[in-house]
Amino acid sequence: MNAGNRRPLRMLVTGGGTGGHTYPALTTVEAVREHAAARGLDLDVLWVGTAGGLEARVAAEHDIPFRVIKTGKLRRSPSPREMLTNLADLFRVPVGVLQAFAIAARYRPDVVLSTGGYVCVPLGVASWLLRRPLVMHEQITALGLANRILARFASRIALTHPSSADHLPASARERAVVTGNPVRPRLLNGNAPSGRWHYRLSPELPLVYVTGGAQGSRQINTMVEAILPSLLTRAQVLHQCGAGWIDRFTQVAAALPPEAAARYRPVAYVGDELAHVYAAADVVVSRSGAGTLAELTAVGKPSVLIPLIPSAGDEQRQNARYLVEAGAARALLDAGPPAELLLAELEALLADHQARTAMAKAARSLGRLDAADALAEVILKEARTPQTG
Repeated sequence: MNAGNRRPLRMLVTGGGTGGHTYPALTTVEAVREHAAARGLDLDVLWVGTAGGLEARVAAEHDIPFRVIKTGKLRRSPSPREMLTNLADLFRVPVGVLQAFAIAARYRPDVVLSTGGYVCVPLGVASWLLRRPLVMHEQITALGLANRILARFASRIALTHPSSADHLPASARERAVVTGNPVRPRLLNGNAPSGRWHYRLSPELPLVYVTGGAQGSRQINTMVEAILPSLLTRAQVLHQCGAGWIDRFTQVAAALPPEAAARYRPVAYVGDELAHVYAAADVVVSRSGAGTLAELTAVGKPSVLIPLIPSAGDEQRQNARYLVEAGAARALLDAGPPAELLLAELEALLADHQARTAMAKAARSLGRLDAADALAEVILKEARTPQTG
């Protein structure tokens, strides 16, 4: 039956708050669209999230219809202020569930994709109440709290790491499948000379790319500032410091001796040129969020990881250990590591090309380049077949 005789496949997507939840969702939407087209089906997508989350901006940028619901977040700090905020959020949760139910009942999705974050819980509950198949994707080694709740409702549970199955409720493990974490396809086709040319970097000197995520990281920025004069004697540095820090590091660059200043590029944000930056970098310094590690393993880059501590469930330290044990990264796992320790790790890697090559190979062995395609196939197998029109 051709596509003209069927209504589009309807997929409701929920997930966001951070890039680690949002970009896998976006990449998966694009993959499902391609796989559905190969089956002669059009895809209709509705994304549900929060007004202030990254998902709202990303959906708008890619012309994906978006609906807003209220949601609450459970904060684990014992401080009175956090406890009061938790109490206020408890009243938002049932409102969010009602909103989610109304949206899903009206949209009548053939399948629901959840990629994590607290906004997913109302939609997951709504999909269960409406008997709509729910595919839940988990990016981190352990399960986030939202996904521990949704695992009991999900028709299929897609995992990034095989070890994550141990964190599932026993009754949910038979519904689990390992797909990997979807990575934006354009990141896989970087060109090293283009990356260096874009930032006016030398083609000869080793390049350290430092990133603390879109907003930058106070801890990483502070450590880099402390070791910068020494590090620049051995390498050039592209430093994605975040918009809130760019003025400071522009001043830092201006105060460097001319030879060192020529080797240092502070930038607020790295956009579409990220693929070329990854290709050009000899070593990456970063946090160890699930999205970043999926990218580092997909492109096969040696890295020095500085986990965010604390993070929910200590997930970033667990993620970092996973790569370290595989020989794919080095990590500063203790809270508040001295800047000198970061310098020592970088000096050791910059001086040992063989070690960097081995780490790159180990990182690449952990990457799943087919993750988006694998997850798309899981979604389409779970989806209800659209009826003829």
